[in-house]
Amino acid sequence: MRWWVLLVFGAYLGYYYLGHRQDAAFTGRKQLIDTSMDQEVALGVASFQQIVSESRLVRDPRIVQPIEEIARRLIAVGPRVEQVLSASRGIASSTEWDKFEWAVAVIESEQVNAFCLPGGKMAVYTGILPVAKNADALAAVMGHEIAHALLRHGSERMAQQKLMQIGTVAAGMSTSDLDIRQQQMVMAALGAGARYGIMLPFSRDHESEADYVGLLLAAAACYDPEESIGLWERMGAAGGQRPPEFMSTHPSSGSRISQLREWMPEAEALRAQFCN
Repeated sequence: MRWWVLLVFGAYLGYYYLGHRQDAAFTGRKQLIDTSMDQEVALGVASFQQIVSESRLVRDPRIVQPIEEIARRLIAVGPRVEQVLSASRGIASSTEWDKFEWAVAVIESEQVNAFCLPGGKMAVYTGILPVAKNADALAAVMGHEIAHALLRHGSERMAQQKLMQIGTVAAGMSTSDLDIRQQQMVMAALGAGARYGIMLPFSRDHESEADYVGLLLAAAACYDPEESIGLWERMGAAGGQRPPEFMSTHPSSGSRISQLREWMPEAEALRAQFCN
């Protein structure tokens, strides 16, 4: 094997990481980001326009207005929640709130889903409404999706994927002197290791972080955080057979409920602070 290729890649990895790491908003976790908010917003707007153009939008104000109100309250309380969490962790508030272009669309679909793109464009699918059942549970869902955008998880995944692509090229170059069968075995092992040891755990960590921040946003916006427990119980019941957690991009419903229960005292305290 050409070990010098791996050494060069390792040196570049260190340089890239040290040059692009920063504290994540709200939590202070170290994250790797190499795109600007302006770039994120542009990507989010382009994706949103395409999705909306290909979807059937709900216009009924009886459905749309309550969802817009939930979004408004979650977004409005965000800066105060960030200040509280940042102060408790001794970090600076870093969210560029003025860069976000918030909007919410309601899409007619049986999908049990919602999303918030980088930059603040979000959508709620009507299929999630019967599962949520009430505004408090829907606020937990929408808070989770908004948290993904605030925590810049999309940009973080792009940065990680870039490193994985460079690593794949480096591994291919370093094993180019092996015979084809050995090279395929090495690359397959590296691919499986990257997927199950890095990419999937990384994705699950993002989901848990968004659960945490989303729960606090919903509580601070005066929604009942306890409703998130019932939400995930219903989501688990509606989800059917799922792969083992280590093979999934998301934590299991049981894991999520356990974590939400751990965070509930903090959420209730924040609700009492903001809503009395």
